Amino acid sequence: MKKNKEDNIVKFPSNLSSGEREVEAILFAAAEPLEIESIEVKVSKNINVKKTLEKLQKFYSVRGINLVCISNKWSFRTAQNLSNLMSQQKTVEKKLSKAAIETLAIIVYHQPVTRAEIEEIRGVAFGTNTLDILMELNWVKPQGRKDVPGKPIQYGTTDDFLSHFNLQKLTDLPTVDELGSAGLIDSSAIDASVFGTGKFYQEKQEEKKENIYSNIDEMLSSTLKDKESE
Repeated sequence: MKKNKEDNIVKFPSNLSSGEREVEAILFAAAEPLEIESIEVKVSKNINVKKTLEKLQKFYSVRGINLVCISNKWSFRTAQNLSNLMSQQKTVEKKLSKAAIETLAIIVYHQPVTRAEIEEIRGVAFGTNTLDILMELNWVKPQGRKDVPGKPIQYGTTDDFLSHFNLQKLTDLPTVDELGSAGLIDSSAIDASVFGTGKFYQEKQEEKKENIYSNIDEMLSSTLKDKESE
């Protein structure tokens, strides 16, 4: 090891001997820390493994990977001051509970809707963490308070909900008839009003009103024609 007086930088030897390279390679490939005896049986006979390990330890002492000896066993480890870089962030997928799925479905089709209204539709109370889970996912958020005694909080879906389910707008959601055609529900046994009282449902109701009025016009027209023919 030489010290360059000009730039005051400590420089380690750039080249390792063949023996040092052998020890380095064995340690690098090992699945677990190795004792000196285990290394000696794998390398050339003329190599002083103990001295080689000590030299490699100094060589790696200022690098991102250190050569360490624990309980007389040697191995390469990430430098201690860099260990925070090696923390693994793993995404764990968890299924939503039945209560959370049902609550989300009710909010989607009834929004804005209060907790009491959700429980009334489900027919059962649910835990306080059910809404918390949906809000943590940022699929549901508070949407003001309902103008009734007690001013309960109303809930609705977010843009993240639309994005996650690849929807452009709420009206892209399947209707009762579409869900029935897909075999997901028994539409003959479900009241269409169960699927919403908010904007989504109002738009559907407007379409129904237009159909009703057109039917009335057709009925009146046919009645007048029948009278004229008499």
